[in-house]
Amino acid sequence: MTDPHSRRHTQQAFDPDRRRLLFGATVLPLAAGAGLALAPRRASAALKTSARIVIAGSGLGGIATANRLSRELDGAKITIVDRKEMHNYQPGYTLVATGIWPVEKVVDRNADLHPSGIEWVREMVAEFDPDGNAVVTDSGRRIEYDFLVVATGLHLDYAQIEGMDVDAIGSNGLASVYPSHLAAQATWQAMDAFRAKGGEALMTLPATPLKCAGAPLKMTFMLVDRLREAGTRSASRVEFHSALGNVFSVERINQDVLERWEALDVPVTFNSKLVAIDIGARRASFTSPEGERTELGYDFIHVVPPMRAPDVVKNSPLPWQEGGFAAGGWLEVDKETLRHRRYPNVFGLGDINGTPRGKTAATVKKSAPIVTRNLVDVIAGKEPAERFDGYTSCPLLLREGSALLVEFDYEGRLTPSLPMIDPLQDSYFAWLMKYRLLKPAYIAVAKGRV
Repeated sequence: MTDPHSRRHTQQAFDPDRRRLLFGATVLPLAAGAGLALAPRRASAALKTSARIVIAGSGLGGIATANRLSRELDGAKITIVDRKEMHNYQPGYTLVATGIWPVEKVVDRNADLHPSGIEWVREMVAEFDPDGNAVVTDSGRRIEYDFLVVATGLHLDYAQIEGMDVDAIGSNGLASVYPSHLAAQATWQAMDAFRAKGGEALMTLPATPLKCAGAPLKMTFMLVDRLREAGTRSASRVEFHSALGNVFSVERINQDVLERWEALDVPVTFNSKLVAIDIGARRASFTSPEGERTELGYDFIHVVPPMRAPDVVKNSPLPWQEGGFAAGGWLEVDKETLRHRRYPNVFGLGDINGTPRGKTAATVKKSAPIVTRNLVDVIAGKEPAERFDGYTSCPLLLREGSALLVEFDYEGRLTPSLPMIDPLQDSYFAWLMKYRLLKPAYIAVAKGRV
């Protein structure tokens, strides 16, 4: 079998005519689409302050905010609390998991992304004490702050699926793109083995809010494409089980995907929640809202876990106390200012926020400058002036060499940023953005440059 990283997609990416079309007049600033357009910078001088700022988490949101604050504040003490040394480019996991990228492309070092002059506490936050304006680390160290940015990310709750073993991903047809770069690599191994013979494939979607809600759809489209390439599509059945009444929260995109799947012969079972799996026997159990249980055999299964806030946030005073976000323990922030609704010196950023949408890297790209500017305003004794519209972006892979560039806001309105791309039209440009352009743009976001 040929190396998946040197097949025809490489030839497509370097096709001279297409490359001239893309790079001809300007570079657009290129990562312009998918919410990565250049953001306006404040022209004013850095604010002088002795404020102590703690940032909990060193994913894209935490690091991007640290870089921006280090430039916009003069004299502040900025502390990042997170043990993680490795920085994973999570938007690239689906590219690894479908045989498009080698795993090395999604691995970087946090030390290379942090701004100089900050304090990096290589521990995890074990307790938030917002009433005492402090966090406590897992070693028992208490760190006091004047302002807090919560950017912890979320928790993949595989424990809700009886019998699930993350360490078994890659074996017995078990796949799941979410846990790590190694799980993404193992998912490709499972997919590659499955497509050689074909068979029964089950693709799943839970009912909770998700980071990268397009990933389960991308994996389904790309599995069909890999089977087609291998000549085993006719010997296979690919079916999708959604614990919801849809497959995507934006109705126009949901309908478009369902129409495409109908044409590709991918049946969908709605309100079908994965609750148990027998990995050795390759059997999965699903339940309906009425409690009816169905057991299905498979040769390949892509497991998408329910997701919630990490325990450290969920068990603190910081999450929503009532309403739809309370059950998941999501951070209680104003959806526009991203400032905590009860603790005015706390802001939230990224996946942890209890907001209607917004668990993608593109969301962080647009919201990190807003959090930074609003926090600077508060330090200066002003009210937050910036507003976030819930921008979310998803380059939705359809097949090798084609994708949709889906962009939308809190209200589910499509908000295309590039006039040459129809969000409902198959696009080579959208594919190329995902394949080649978004990683450099992501690094620029992390360093606070865009």
